[in-house]
Amino acid sequence: MRTVRRLKLLRQPDVTLGNVMDHLAAVHTDAELVRQDEPALDLSFRQAAIKVREWSGAVRLQVGPGERIVLALPNSYELLLACFAVAHAGAVAVPVNAQMRPDEIDHVIADSGAELVVRSVDELADPGVLPEEPLPADPGDVAALFYTSGPTGKPKGVALTHRSLVDQARRLALWPAELRRDSSVVALPVAHIMGFVVLLGFAAGGITTRFLPRFRPDDVLDAIETERASIFIGVPAMYRMLLQAGAEYRDLSSIRVWGSGADAMPTELAQRFKEMGAMISVPGLGPVGQATFVEGYGMVEAGGGVAAKISPPYVATGLGDAVGLRLPGYRFRVMDDDDRRIRRWGDVGELHVRGPGLLQEYWNSPEATHQALTDDGWLRTGDLVRLGPLGSVLFAGRKKDVIKHGGYSVYAVEVEQVLETCPAVAEAAVVGLPDERLGEVPVAFVRLADPEQYGTEAATARVVKTVLAHADEHLAEYKRPTAVHVVDELPRTGTTKVQKQSLRDRLA
Repeated sequence: MRTVRRLKLLRQPDVTLGNVMDHLAAVHTDAELVRQDEPALDLSFRQAAIKVREWSGAVRLQVGPGERIVLALPNSYELLLACFAVAHAGAVAVPVNAQMRPDEIDHVIADSGAELVVRSVDELADPGVLPEEPLPADPGDVAALFYTSGPTGKPKGVALTHRSLVDQARRLALWPAELRRDSSVVALPVAHIMGFVVLLGFAAGGITTRFLPRFRPDDVLDAIETERASIFIGVPAMYRMLLQAGAEYRDLSSIRVWGSGADAMPTELAQRFKEMGAMISVPGLGPVGQATFVEGYGMVEAGGGVAAKISPPYVATGLGDAVGLRLPGYRFRVMDDDDRRIRRWGDVGELHVRGPGLLQEYWNSPEATHQALTDDGWLRTGDLVRLGPLGSVLFAGRKKDVIKHGGYSVYAVEVEQVLETCPAVAEAAVVGLPDERLGEVPVAFVRLADPEQYGTEAATARVVKTVLAHADEHLAEYKRPTAVHVVDELPRTGTTKVQKQSLRDRLA
């Protein structure tokens, strides 16, 4: 069986980012790997492996082993293959998010010490050299630098090894591709760790991908309907936009698995998409059950996903606040501000993670590396969690998003979730505003479900009053926003996360 062969190959200790496509091509040969329209691309596994080798030949003519290559390419599946080609040549890939500003790209080039900057795949044209084998690489060597695109400070390069990235692919090697022909629709940035490992994982699972270089809600919905795709992976902001684009009026019944990551997925939103997905029909009863929804939890510093929670097929349950079940090889612990382990149910602390995918270092930043990694090898995630029964952990918010209000800790994510239950609110973001008396006060920015409600100043005032009344009813006094600002859109990073620093700057 292909599944067994795939699993055996990916469990070999010498698998690297440079030879993984060769391994997968040996299993899937002429099966379709990817189809893309902009630019046009239609490749089988074997064709992709050949392209990786061709590009590797071009790379070898220009750089030596271990040198960094910045791939400042438009978002495309070819960016993923270019990363494979760089690794095949023994070099280190530095993929750049197309949403980065020019000054951020310049910083990545300088900070990485890149020997080569590739801005078009035409620069990797066939040099007439087709290497038979990838240059030897140890799985513990750095394979790629992923630069974070946080809202503050300059991007930092997260150094991930071949072992870190291949470990992500291994999890989908068990996918029964020969038993059912699954296809996916993906519109994620390849230069972001989520997009990278999702595409790598689908390739490892033998799943055909319809790749959309740009996320346009109508294009995604069209692709699902046309392709009769069975899998869609996105982020919560994408799901919100799909809903606004009329997802409920489209035929999405081919989807058996919805997936989300990068940010907390509201239970109600996940439930609505479960109801739109694949269903079974029981004679005499009609349609029964709902599609599966999977929410992953992870970060670039951990090489991708470290935990997942599943709302199972044909069961109408939500996802809740739990981080999820730890993926194989990963361990969790919850620590207080004094780095003491928390063991009492209900107490809040920072989540620490340990496992095979952790970053080797922040490139050229030993101080940041020291702050991120404990002396005993645990990653400080910066995420606050509440300890639950049987070792479970419940997400409470980002450590930097805690608002210190009059001696209380206000978790922004909790306030946001409450505000988003108000019928007038489509999305909320809460930040802390400095206050001389109380330290900080919570302030909310909201995007309305019906923007026409605030066409006039008086209408806006009525909506704000409605939102504040909702907060008064559902939140403790110290958690209630002192002000609500209505915005057309919330500012976002290239990975669609809300830029809270931009919101804080508006209050300055």
